[in-house]
Amino acid sequence: MSIAPVPFTPDLGVKPEVVAFFDEPTNTISYIVKDPNSNACAVIDSVMDFDYASGTITYEGADKIIAYIVEHGWSLEWLIETHVHADHLSAAPYIQSKLGGKLGIGDQISVVQHTFGKIFNEGTEFQRDGSQFDRLFKDGDSYEIGTMTAYTMFTPGHTPADMVHVIGDATFVGDTLFMPDGGSARADFPGGDARTLYRSIQRLLALPGEMRLFMCHDYGPNGRNIAWETTVAEQREHNIHVGNGTSEDAFVKMREERDRALGMPKLIIPSLQVNMRAGKLPPAEDDGKTFLKVPINAFANTKE
Repeated sequence: MSIAPVPFTPDLGVKPEVVAFFDEPTNTISYIVKDPNSNACAVIDSVMDFDYASGTITYEGADKIIAYIVEHGWSLEWLIETHVHADHLSAAPYIQSKLGGKLGIGDQISVVQHTFGKIFNEGTEFQRDGSQFDRLFKDGDSYEIGTMTAYTMFTPGHTPADMVHVIGDATFVGDTLFMPDGGSARADFPGGDARTLYRSIQRLLALPGEMRLFMCHDYGPNGRNIAWETTVAEQREHNIHVGNGTSEDAFVKMREERDRALGMPKLIIPSLQVNMRAGKLPPAEDDGKTFLKVPINAFANTKE
């Protein structure tokens, strides 16, 4: 498999305003991305607050994003999911109900829906065609945020459906990369693949060196403060997993060994059931109550 070229030419002269919101329980960074020439904006990778022990859902984090947009008089045009997250639940439908906007994700969401539809034994009423979303992006697609043109780049490996979003001089990488001292995302979920991830990362690192990169997660390695912004040039030179010319075979060996030692994310079971539905909960039972399933031993071997 060769590394596909970047399917567009980014406009580094466009410099969107980027506002980050860090969710400490899940180490997730959500973003508002605002057009510098209008009031239009997008929200990327929002988080629903979920207390697993009690089954309680709240929206404190999402309400902060909503309040910021309202306070500044901005207009929400898009809610973007970089992929089906396994470590937090999306708040996109909640934000959409308050502010409008279209909800978008990569078109390979259907692969994820088929995979986890089987794992969670979803019935035929669960659509596996991505129709829960307003827009399904293909590699090299574009969409508008006010006067800005955003581009999508398919970067599978962490999951089979990851999509990077390039908006002017700002790129939102999802879980494809972490900060340089954090390395790369795991590739052992169903449909993930370390070799594919390496090639997706090389594609991302082919963007201009001055391109700003915004992470979806940060865990503050070695006790440093939480951070989420770097550049392509910094990643090329300093990323501990792929920087300074790391070979594909060396990366695959490291990644697969490392993944075997990792535990499952604590919210993977509720997150997948909700996020494959575009952030919506499963249908209520006859008594009006909503439940999430716990499949026994379904993730005992994530490669199966």
